[in-house]
Amino acid sequence: MNPIDHHAAPLLLNQQQVRDYLPALPVRAALSALFQALAHERAVQPAQTLTLFPQGAGDVITYQGVLADAGVFGAKLSPYIVTDGRPVISAWTSLMSMHTGQPLLFCDAGLLTVERTAGTSALAIDLLARQDSRQLTLIGCGALGQAHLRHVLPLRDWQRIRVYAPDLAAKPELQQQLQALDARIEISSSVDAACDNSDVIMLCTSSASPVLDPATLSKPALITSISTNAVNAHEVTPASLAAMDVYCDHKHSTPDSAGEMVLASQAGSWQRERVVGDLADLVSRRCALPDYQRPVFFRSIGMGLQDIAIACALLQQAQAAQ
Repeated sequence: MNPIDHHAAPLLLNQQQVRDYLPALPVRAALSALFQALAHERAVQPAQTLTLFPQGAGDVITYQGVLADAGVFGAKLSPYIVTDGRPVISAWTSLMSMHTGQPLLFCDAGLLTVERTAGTSALAIDLLARQDSRQLTLIGCGALGQAHLRHVLPLRDWQRIRVYAPDLAAKPELQQQLQALDARIEISSSVDAACDNSDVIMLCTSSASPVLDPATLSKPALITSISTNAVNAHEVTPASLAAMDVYCDHKHSTPDSAGEMVLASQAGSWQRERVVGDLADLVSRRCALPDYQRPVFFRSIGMGLQDIAIACALLQQAQAAQ
């Protein structure tokens, strides 16, 4: 990628303009570099903040991050605005220069959030899944689920790919859309059928309660989970953590936010110290890899640094195109 021009005029990119850059966006490279930087103290990940609007009018979550090697810092702002009808929910990312103190980019972050979320799961799968993994499962097939498939399909020689969602059988157009991604994709009739004998299971639902009990799996598998933003939302049973090798995107913040980790900690069945490693540990080879004597769980909650890294890659592309 070309170096950032820290003296260029700031760019404003709407959703369609961002969409035009997505096919060539180096998501994997940007995320790998981010976690390497975090491992070597060349990046800073502050805690996200929630700011309430007065009179119950909504709120805004701020996701911040600093990337020293790129010379940028910034934040993603995601407001929830109460209206007389449906709430307004959006997300925009701003980047500023650590060299000039000037703004560099302000962009719609909706599509970028999808890509960095799926890209993070894909990075974890590439690092954690057995090299001989052949059976892939996706539970949940919305935009995030489909993005997960796009990012994960090239990672292994998948022989069987199964997808399940509760209402998928009644949506033939969505089924066709999924199978257009890859001819190997099969539509399953239940979670159990989709997960049977699977090597990698991607949970990409909006459920706030468990959709999978890892204890029911026919063999140890890698399970990835992104969950949703409801309070204490979780896609696996909290009690199951004690019987799994647990990894996450950021060990210093994920256990405080991931619903199953919070609930298991409160119940005394699991403690944050049992996280084997996070993505910074994995990319820098500072933690043990799983031996698959039991299920493996990777939990991602999303980080401001991921938003900054993916926006930084977008900025480099956009500046190069000018």
